[in-house]
Amino acid sequence: MADFLKSNALASLLGDLDIPLITRYASPEMVHLFTPQNRHGIWRRLWLALAEAEAELGLLADDGKSARIRPEQLEALRKHLDDIDFAAVAKHEKRLRHDVMAHLHALGDVCPEVSDILHLGATSCYVTDNAELILMREGLKLLEGKLASAISALAGFAKTHRDMATLGFTHFQPAQLTTVGKRACLWIQDLMLDLAEISHRRAHLPFRGVKGTTGTQASFLSLFHGDHAKVRALDKLVAKKMGFDTVFPVTGQTYPRKIDSQILDALSGLGQSTHKWGTDLRLLSHRQEVDEPFEKEQVGSSAMAYKRNPMRAERMCGLARYLMTLPANAAQTAATQWLERTLDDSVNRRLSIPQAFLAADAILRIAQNLAGGLVANPAVIRREVDRYLPYMATENLLMAAVAAGGDRQEVHEVIRRHSHDVTQALKQGSLENDLLKRLEADPAFAKVDIAKVMASGAFTGRAAEQVDEFLAEEVVPALAPYQGSLGQKADLHV
Repeated sequence: MADFLKSNALASLLGDLDIPLITRYASPEMVHLFTPQNRHGIWRRLWLALAEAEAELGLLADDGKSARIRPEQLEALRKHLDDIDFAAVAKHEKRLRHDVMAHLHALGDVCPEVSDILHLGATSCYVTDNAELILMREGLKLLEGKLASAISALAGFAKTHRDMATLGFTHFQPAQLTTVGKRACLWIQDLMLDLAEISHRRAHLPFRGVKGTTGTQASFLSLFHGDHAKVRALDKLVAKKMGFDTVFPVTGQTYPRKIDSQILDALSGLGQSTHKWGTDLRLLSHRQEVDEPFEKEQVGSSAMAYKRNPMRAERMCGLARYLMTLPANAAQTAATQWLERTLDDSVNRRLSIPQAFLAADAILRIAQNLAGGLVANPAVIRREVDRYLPYMATENLLMAAVAAGGDRQEVHEVIRRHSHDVTQALKQGSLENDLLKRLEADPAFAKVDIAKVMASGAFTGRAAEQVDEFLAEEVVPALAPYQGSLGQKADLHV
């Protein structure tokens, strides 16, 4: 990871600074995406794409006859896409107080023959905004693959435990039985919604394109001497060169900041789902029913050597909580843009957008690691089922009593009264849950064969079948486009 921090002179100024999202949590590939080297390498590629497109559309010099952009200039520019002198950029920016102009001057210093063709007709947002869209699209692609991988691993866990009966909870109180696999499908379903949303945002993300200072394309219309068709073609051609099929039809100086809000909302949704899953795992860890991965020499506590804390789920929840706070920044920015644009969005977006992607990536690394290593403890799960099974059976017994001619409300009251009496006895030290004996002795159940109802074992309903159907009909088709990403292993940095 240190290699990424020291990949250029500007970044090396960070020295030994510990930025946890970079040094501890996010993956090298997501960190690299938002490095100055990668971002500003995209800027230079955007300048090249603009110059190439203007040349291909026949942009003429002031004499109206000769080509404004010569082939040798384009070739020279292609040789300087990545040799960025960040120390020189820093000196220029200190003098100019303008980051885009600083990079233009730094590029002109090493490639003076292209200075007169760089940034022709463009405003700063041509590079800053288009680059941001490229970075977010690439970031979403990385997240999609990791999310699909986590879902696939979790689906394997669900399939393995499709019919393992376990206590279901409402209000975190024992309710009816479900299965371990069915509960896992609830986690998967939330993540599937996130996968669909992230995929949608990536697939439908337009390019800002070449729109000029206030979005009117006036500068480009002037360059092409009033030829509207060529200006429209330029917009689409540059987008195509940068890998986009669509452009925003209209913009101000910037692309709509609502896009940032929508994307960060999608990432927040991922945080919500993983926080819920992580919380469930922490509760189940407390009950010793499901464990997260635990290495041979892993330490749970520096003082309490016996501890086995759910640190992965806890870390996932902590990162998710941080991620869920970031969309408020994007929403405020979208809401407070003035007319064609204002600059107070810049500093906030430099912070909130990369951090949202780094946090989402860090969360998914943990999710992959968790999903691939969850351990269900059948003996503990069965013990808890047996302990509460008489309660769990009461719904089936209620239906049997009604089928035998009983009044539904009266039978419900009988069950309620006996159940609470048993619970109170257990709380006072009784070692036996004798609810079934009490019901068997009650006249309301005189016509019910309680032993037969209990022997049927029909207490998890269609849970196992729902797992099979959900995985086959929903999960497998959704993961089909991500076959190359499935099965990825994710180790934690620490």
